[in-house]
Amino acid sequence: MEEPGVYNGKVLVAGATGRTGQWVVRRLLYYGVAVRVFSRESDKALALFGKSVEIVTGKIQSSADVARAVEGCDAVISALGSSSYSGESSPASVDRDGVMRLVDEAAKAGVKHFGLVSSLAVTKWYHPLNLFGGVLLKKWEAEEQVRKVFSQESHSYTIVRPGGLKDGEPLRHKLRVDSGDRLWSGWINRSDVAELLVLSLWVEHAKNKTFEVVNDIEQEQSTLAQYYDQIPK
Repeated sequence: MEEPGVYNGKVLVAGATGRTGQWVVRRLLYYGVAVRVFSRESDKALALFGKSVEIVTGKIQSSADVARAVEGCDAVISALGSSSYSGESSPASVDRDGVMRLVDEAAKAGVKHFGLVSSLAVTKWYHPLNLFGGVLLKKWEAEEQVRKVFSQESHSYTIVRPGGLKDGEPLRHKLRVDSGDRLWSGWINRSDVAELLVLSLWVEHAKNKTFEVVNDIEQEQSTLAQYYDQIPK
């Protein structure tokens, strides 16, 4: 396992102005990683991050905007999430089509690693959350595209399926991880989801993993890297 701080590439964060995305940016900056933010609202991004990041303005619905955002980046972390049931902010437009567009343009641009915030229960078509624009089904379709494109030679991906998201500082809880979409409930701090995805840039055991994660007991953690070793095969 490489030590934190040795990742020298530039990382594009999509969905950076959302609550989870903000934590992704903070944790990247904590480790000294160069960050580019892709946002449709440059003023909001500037207010949140100042001049500590590079800001590219555009819409996830535009292939040209996405291509411009990923150019020159070595990795992408997507914290995209829909905010309405229909239109440009719907699950179909953002959680599925937006992420898939980001995946495709990232691969064309030579991006090597793709990290994605997904959700528990994405394979459960009968889950109540699918009443809201089929959001989990759309996330599943996006996951499939990530696995298809970034499992190719010299590429890698990490897909984190968190439980319910809440606010709080990172590294304050033990975590419970599983695979195969067997965890049905639980909560996790957004900051820990962000931490896991940032670690996936250099933790070898994080490569090409799809897994679920929720908080366990409250207990200070020095790192979350060990949880990648605990994911069932």
